[in-house]
Amino acid sequence: MLQDHQTLLQHDCGDCAIRHRAVCARCDTDELLRLEQMKYYRSYQAGQTIVWVGDRMDFVASVVTGIATLTQTLEDGRRQMVGLLLPSDFVGRPGRATAAYDVTATTDVLMCCFRKRPFEDMMARTPHIAQRLLEMTLDELDAAREWMLLLGRKTAREKIASLIAIIARRDASLNLRRAAGALAVDLPLTREEMADYLGLTLETVSRQISALKRDGVIRLDGKRSITIPDFDRLLEEAGDDADGGLPV
Repeated sequence: MLQDHQTLLQHDCGDCAIRHRAVCARCDTDELLRLEQMKYYRSYQAGQTIVWVGDRMDFVASVVTGIATLTQTLEDGRRQMVGLLLPSDFVGRPGRATAAYDVTATTDVLMCCFRKRPFEDMMARTPHIAQRLLEMTLDELDAAREWMLLLGRKTAREKIASLIAIIARRDASLNLRRAAGALAVDLPLTREEMADYLGLTLETVSRQISALKRDGVIRLDGKRSITIPDFDRLLEEAGDDADGGLPV
């Protein structure tokens, strides 16, 4: 069940864990105070649909915690996962009235929401927000181009390694750490979801994860926790290198 947390949670923007990556990253004190006046929080349970394609959206939001997926459904019912929303990612599009994709919570998700019209008005008057949103949009475009390469040219092993590297890089960035050396990360997707996102079968995903584990590229600590002993080696397995352009 969706819950509004406007009264239950009183997060201070200045102490927000995603502040340095979110749409408000460049805002000064006065601008943050204005955002405080229009924000509210919503939480969603794992598996719950946040927005259906075509729904009218009266808000935009930043993902604070959790993971959501963007999915498109064809006329014959086939579904394709076309994107991941990780903490600090922006949901919704100023100037567009309806949702272009289904947005579904993969894990429990908490979002910091802004009423759409006041946010659009503030964006028109506040260069810091418009500049940061442009940066995020360009980063998303780069990530989409990298994902086209991944889906079109990489092997199954490289696809799995790339996805783990993307998630590890984002986790390191959110925690203000450098993605290097040994890293530990919780994988937010089930193997079925990984298969859907990467265009692979469940059996192939399981086989490649086992192979990466056997070769010492990763260690599995339970169902979701992964330790990466050497991040540079993981990048080599992803068909990348330390200076590569994997999306973050």
